[in-house]
Amino acid sequence: MCQTLFVIPEQIAGISMFGVGWLLGAWVLVSAVLIGWSVRQHGWGGETRGQIGATLIVALAIIFILPGVVDEELGGLAIRGYGVMLLVAVVSGIGLSTYRARRVGLDPEVILSLGTWFFVWGIAGARLFYVIQYWNRFLRPNPQNPELVPTLAAIVNLTDGGLVVYGALLAGGAALLLFIHKHRLPGLALSDLIAPGVVLGVGLGRLGCFMNGCCYGDLTDVPWAVQFPPGAKVPVYTDQIERGNLYLHGLLFKGYGDDPPVIAKVEPNSAAQRNGLEVGQRVAAVGGVKVRTVHEAQMELLRTFGEGQHVRIAIDGERAPKEWTVASPPPWSKPVHPAQLYSFIDALLLCLLVLAYEPFKRRDGELTALVLTLHPISRYLLEEIRIDEPARFGTPWSISQIISIGICLLGIAMWIHLLRKPKATIAWPKGLAAAA
Repeated sequence: MCQTLFVIPEQIAGISMFGVGWLLGAWVLVSAVLIGWSVRQHGWGGETRGQIGATLIVALAIIFILPGVVDEELGGLAIRGYGVMLLVAVVSGIGLSTYRARRVGLDPEVILSLGTWFFVWGIAGARLFYVIQYWNRFLRPNPQNPELVPTLAAIVNLTDGGLVVYGALLAGGAALLLFIHKHRLPGLALSDLIAPGVVLGVGLGRLGCFMNGCCYGDLTDVPWAVQFPPGAKVPVYTDQIERGNLYLHGLLFKGYGDDPPVIAKVEPNSAAQRNGLEVGQRVAAVGGVKVRTVHEAQMELLRTFGEGQHVRIAIDGERAPKEWTVASPPPWSKPVHPAQLYSFIDALLLCLLVLAYEPFKRRDGELTALVLTLHPISRYLLEEIRIDEPARFGTPWSISQIISIGICLLGIAMWIHLLRKPKATIAWPKGLAAAA
């Protein structure tokens, strides 16, 4: 796990890095070069106008969004392993698709243009899916008193993760259909061309999930189980605390989430026990901050989760708080299945299978149908190992499992449709790139 790779400082030589500062100046210079190149290659047509619009969007993000996602504790913008692997996944997927385009005589610019569409729509769809699924997590300062600007900043802050693969695939699929319609391209042949690249990108993105500590599996004692380091921003760790798998400063609470912070268990021989904390007591404040729910109590306790930190817990009905200094580092998470690595291996094998099947395909669309059939089956099974998503809509399935069932049925229907068609594949026209 490696959540933070490095930090871009908030200021350099007394000038802001974000907002109206160094980064904006650099982006203006880069944009001028890119737009100049586009004008030289394509004139002032739709492609250049689209590029100008994209550069303006990035500039507005630098001015208004990036200052709001600066990590005050780190003193700058943290570059996360999750985001870097997401970028690697996109570049690798587009790179493989571009290579395949050259082999069939298609101008790679078609794939690069499609990749831009797929990336923007995919990120938007993945984030929207996650925000809808976990809406209360984005309300700032809290669900009872939300404010617009902090909430919007939390929604667009992707540095800590928070993307749903199926959201990206659904939105990316819509982008693909629009792109095919706009440029009058052979849809099934194009989807077959990019299918291995999409699967490869999904797999590499899962390595980012592993670096972030999200999309984790259930507790296990298999030899290849993994443990994650302690921290308030490590999803698997905080989840184990909320589920009662880990003691937090020697305490476990009854229930979780919005339940009142009543102590359910006190760890034997812990500092909490030595300082008189008992089962049944209700925590009123942590470090001078009033807490009303289990979640609030856990988050405040996590702020003092490290060797040498001072813990101060006030109990309802008692005047003097319980206080002590943490004498040892906190424990790592309990061993869990590395579900992220399972997903990476699964996607890599599927990518290789699709590439190996290509010489045997007899109809355009077969590679796409193969992905739509096999990927949801493996994703459904992986969801049985993962525990980060609850069952939904009164079913025993998570949202991802429900969508997997739907996509698998779509894949089966696609196979039925394709097998009824005569055997034939297109030859990519040489002039197709110019039209696109």
